[in-house]
Amino acid sequence: MAGSRFFPKSSTSSQTFTTQKGSGDPTRASVVHLLARAHSLPCSAASQAFMQLVQPTARFQLALDLLLPLLTSSADLAQRIPVSFILYSMYAPYPISLNPFKSVLYATFVKERELAIEISAQGGFSEREQLVWVLWKILKEDGNDIGPYSPSTLTKSPLPPELRASCLFLDEETFMENDPDHSVAKSTITAGEPKQFAEQGASKNLLPLLPPATETKITREADRENERIAQAMKLVLAARDRALTLTEQRTLTPLIPRLTSPTMITSVDLPPIVSYNPNLAYQLVIALLMALPNNLAQDISVYLDALTLLPPTLPSFDLLGRLLRDTSAIPDYSTGGKTTIADIVRSEVLGRFIHESIKWLDNAERDEHEGLVSDDRFAKGVQNLCRFYSALLKLSIVDAASDADSTEMSHFALRHSRFEEANALYCILASGRFDPFYTPL
Repeated sequence: MAGSRFFPKSSTSSQTFTTQKGSGDPTRASVVHLLARAHSLPCSAASQAFMQLVQPTARFQLALDLLLPLLTSSADLAQRIPVSFILYSMYAPYPISLNPFKSVLYATFVKERELAIEISAQGGFSEREQLVWVLWKILKEDGNDIGPYSPSTLTKSPLPPELRASCLFLDEETFMENDPDHSVAKSTITAGEPKQFAEQGASKNLLPLLPPATETKITREADRENERIAQAMKLVLAARDRALTLTEQRTLTPLIPRLTSPTMITSVDLPPIVSYNPNLAYQLVIALLMALPNNLAQDISVYLDALTLLPPTLPSFDLLGRLLRDTSAIPDYSTGGKTTIADIVRSEVLGRFIHESIKWLDNAERDEHEGLVSDDRFAKGVQNLCRFYSALLKLSIVDAASDADSTEMSHFALRHSRFEEANALYCILASGRFDPFYTPL
């Protein structure tokens, strides 16, 4: 790869790329080729190209195998800068605390900052200063600011004194508190003012403004735990696109509490997981509802809202049915007391879910009449929704005699009474009582 005029090519990097090109993996070879010319591309363009080249389910593993070694190596800055931005942009819609690579990005920032400060203390200037600044922007969630610039431009641009490595600080607690596996050990970098660093330096005969050396300790146990968490996250990503195998589910299930405290799951992840893996979705929702509020990336109400917008399909009915029968106690943050999962889903989810399901089926019926779809999603949806509601009546989760519970569903069942399930349900609702001898088909 052509380096900048300030930073010549690294022979180690060239050997790495040669080895990767000979791996026989066309996707990996394409990414290697992309990184070889990324020095002249805007960082945002390199990131978009990576997303197009690599399938969503393969991105995490490829980042582990190819991008992380480049970031932590002595490769050219023109390679390490776009790699840093790609690792950031893979999870840019989420807070940096949810980025699985935040610990590595932070550890690299600490290491490179320390080296740059040492060189600066000797009266020199390190090419690491630009990388430190880029990592600082990323970890402060300002990474989009560098998106329009190419690595070549960034490496050639001199930094003003206030953006030199010795002036860039990060609150370590921000990353340590959200790092459940403690993959990066406590360091001495804090969010204090330069005066505090000067006082620390004076007490230890260090230069003013320089923090003491940082120790990064990763034990064998922590390393194994990191691997397990990484594998669990990979499986969660895969669960959004396909049904997991039994072996994969057994691997993921014990780690669900680690993925929800602090949570690495957002509300937009739930619908596709429900569609392909309703059992996994049930376990995730339970863990999210039981999590402490400060461990959640989003308020609990956002996850509950996601449940109300699920399509009226069998996996959705299966999930809602299980939640409505779950009497596990959870904190009630509105009152400060206790409630149950069944109660909160009954009060916050069920009514709107029924309403949104009816809207979904009305749209499906219209699409069918207009010839836009040729499957039986509408007919199956009506039948399954009526069976689901009949089961709720049988379990006394909803009351046929309550207008608040049954009015909307009663009108729906009457409109579609040509279906046997809808007709039977309307008869029950019209009589205002549930027939215990009626069994949903």
